[in-house]
Amino acid sequence: MEWKTRVTELLGIEYPIIQGGLAYLAYAELAAAVSEAGGLGQITAMSLESPDALRAEIRKVKELTDKPFGVNFAIGQHGRPYAHMIEVAIEEGVKVMSVTGGNPAPFFDQLENTDVKKLVLVAAKRQAQKAEELGADAVMVVGQEGGGHLGRDDVGTIVLVPQVVDAVSIPVIASGGIGDGRGWMAAHALGAEGIEMGTRFIATQECVHASEAYKEALLTSSEADTTVIKRTLGAPARALTGRWTAKILEMEAEKADYEALKDFISGKANQRFIYDGDVENGFGWAGQVAGMIDDVPSVEELFERMVKEAEQIRDGWNFKQ
Repeated sequence: MEWKTRVTELLGIEYPIIQGGLAYLAYAELAAAVSEAGGLGQITAMSLESPDALRAEIRKVKELTDKPFGVNFAIGQHGRPYAHMIEVAIEEGVKVMSVTGGNPAPFFDQLENTDVKKLVLVAAKRQAQKAEELGADAVMVVGQEGGGHLGRDDVGTIVLVPQVVDAVSIPVIASGGIGDGRGWMAAHALGAEGIEMGTRFIATQECVHASEAYKEALLTSSEADTTVIKRTLGAPARALTGRWTAKILEMEAEKADYEALKDFISGKANQRFIYDGDVENGFGWAGQVAGMIDDVPSVEELFERMVKEAEQIRDGWNFKQ
């Protein structure tokens, strides 16, 4: 059964399934596994310390797969310069790049006159329209169920996706709350032509940089065990509930500013949880879909399961009159 959509044609992939940027986790092993399974794997560029490190990671993916893959650029409010990282990706012949957070205009300017396919993560209809105006080839639309950074309006995927589908002419990729074949088919029913998943890919064997404690936390969490932090900074983001996130929320309630919060919401605090398994002194990003995760399969096994589920649903949609 073919899964041909504008997203599969645009990206040259078998299934319209994209792996999210996943700060500090989306490296060669995971990206290559997703691409090999028929989706689009991605490297997280801005979690790497230098252009040379990005170049090495790109080349490692190429050694592991000859399938298409992408590089994600998370350009946050307090992020570092990234133009030199994009230049490396261009030099290495990466054909798909995505941008999350911040103003994507400089990203588009740098990719002008290249054949790179440009994806933008958005969390509102107006953001999607702006991305299309700037030249995005597709938008990834994240609802409030998602993990990591979200929109400010608390709009769920099932409401947001069809609004964006109606507002733009480019392909829409649904994100947030999707972790199996049912979510994939629900996205298509909403008018999306593909999906992006983040949290579900953390709990896979090829996400080798994620600690066992992080994966175990995903396995044992319910959909109620996530917390949105950083609202007071205008950058809401969903993480697993714990002692550390409780402290962040307490500080936010006391109107702490960025300077007071920065060590608590830092990449180092994130890495203590996701790398070292220090669940008391750090935090891990996760969406509400954590409540649906109960195993740690290989990426290939996950894809096989999702495709089987989706095909069964699609067959069931052939209603007889």
